[in-house]
Amino acid sequence: MTHHLTRFIGVVPPLCTPMTTDFEVDIPSLERLIAFQLENGVHGLFVLGSSGEAAFLTDKQRATVIEVTVRNVAGQVPVLAGVIDMTTAQVLEHARLAKQAGVDALVVTAPFYTRISQAEIIEHFRILHHAVNIPLFAYDIPAAVHTKITRETMRTLADEHLICGIKDSSGDEANFRSLAMDMGPRNDIQVFTGSELLVDAALLMGANGCVPGLGNVDPAGYVRLYEAARSGDWQRARQEQERLYRLFEIVSVGTHRMGIGSSAMGAFKAALYLRGIIQTYITGRPSILLNKDEITRIRHIMQAAELLGA
Repeated sequence: MTHHLTRFIGVVPPLCTPMTTDFEVDIPSLERLIAFQLENGVHGLFVLGSSGEAAFLTDKQRATVIEVTVRNVAGQVPVLAGVIDMTTAQVLEHARLAKQAGVDALVVTAPFYTRISQAEIIEHFRILHHAVNIPLFAYDIPAAVHTKITRETMRTLADEHLICGIKDSSGDEANFRSLAMDMGPRNDIQVFTGSELLVDAALLMGANGCVPGLGNVDPAGYVRLYEAARSGDWQRARQEQERLYRLFEIVSVGTHRMGIGSSAMGAFKAALYLRGIIQTYITGRPSILLNKDEITRIRHIMQAAELLGA
C-alpha cells in the first residue's frame, strides 16, 4: 500500500464505538455511522481513540471496530487506528494486528501507568517504527496518559522520521502554535488539532486538519469550517466554529453527576441516537449513563444548533 502524506489532511473525526445493551460493538450502528461520516465529506476516520472509548474495549472488540471500519470505508478515505496501551509490548501487538487489517496509519500516545521519561517515549516510537513499517501519528493527550510529549521530543521524532503526523490534544494552544511553527516549513509532518472549539484558530496557525469528537455528531459543520478556512473566508469559518462551540455544550450536560468522559461520550452517542444513526447511547462500563432529562437537554441544544427539527 502506498502512503501519500497529503492524504492525511482535513476533518478526521475520532469515531464513536456504538454499543449494544450487553456492551458488545453494535456493528449495524457502526456501519451507519461510517456511512453518515462519508456522506458528509470527511477526509478520514480515526478509530479507537478517546471518543472511540478504546480504553473500554476488549482486544477482540478493538479488532472488530477496525475490521468493520476498513471494510466499510473500502479505501474511500484513510483509516487511522489508535493502538493505545500501557507499554511498548502491548502497543506492538495492537499495531501488528491493525496493520494486518489494512489501516493506513497508527495513532500512538506516550506509554502510561509506568512513569517514563522523554527518552523512553522516543525509544517507544523507535521500536514501533522499526517493527511496523506504517505511518505513525504521535498523539499528545497528557490529561489521559499523564505524560506530555514535549516540543523537543516531537522535533526529535520528526527529525528521525519516526512519525508522519501529530495529533495535539494537549489543550495548550500556545504549545500547538509552536508545533505548527516547527513543522510548518517541513513537508513530511501533518499537524492536527484535537480541539473541537478552536479549529478555526488552529487552521489559521497552519494546522493541516482536525480530529474533533463533536465531528461524530456534525461532520458537515466541521467540513464547512475547514473548507471556509482553506478558501480564506475566515469570517465564515468563525461563524461555523461559533455554532459548533454552542453545540459542544452537550458534553457538560451530565457533569454534575458523572465524569467529563462519561458525560462527553454519552452526549456524542445521545446526539447520534437523536439523529437516528445509532441504536443506543450506551457507553462502556463503569461509565454512568445519561438520563431522560439530560437527553432532553441535549435535544434542545441540538435544535438550537439547527441539527434537529423543533
